[in-house]
Amino acid sequence: MIAAFSISPMGGPDEGPDGGVSAAVAEAVAIVRASGLPCETNSMFTNIEGDWDEVMAVIKACVDRLAQTAPRVSLVVKADIRPGYDSQLTAKVDRVEQHLRAAE
Repeated sequence: MIAAFSISPMGGPDEGPDGGVSAAVAEAVAIVRASGLPCETNSMFTNIEGDWDEVMAVIKACVDRLAQTAPRVSLVVKADIRPGYDSQLTAKVDRVEQHLRAAE
């Protein structure tokens, strides 16, 4: 499965004076990267690929970490659950790129 998730602390000391939460988000991204699962981070989401239990355990670890210093944690998760398929984090993008090259 691939899960795209966005996580943010709300109302705690991790929330910067300008409303920024980049330091807390960086802590969550560090947890994802330390998991060893295929992942990527963009301006809106962190994508992670693995089996259900692996992916959900990593997302839970991120929530638990941010909850240590914030009274609320906002979490948005979108999942593509497709048993029997691996390496889709890059393969899906590769297929789109092939179509774009063919259209040129």
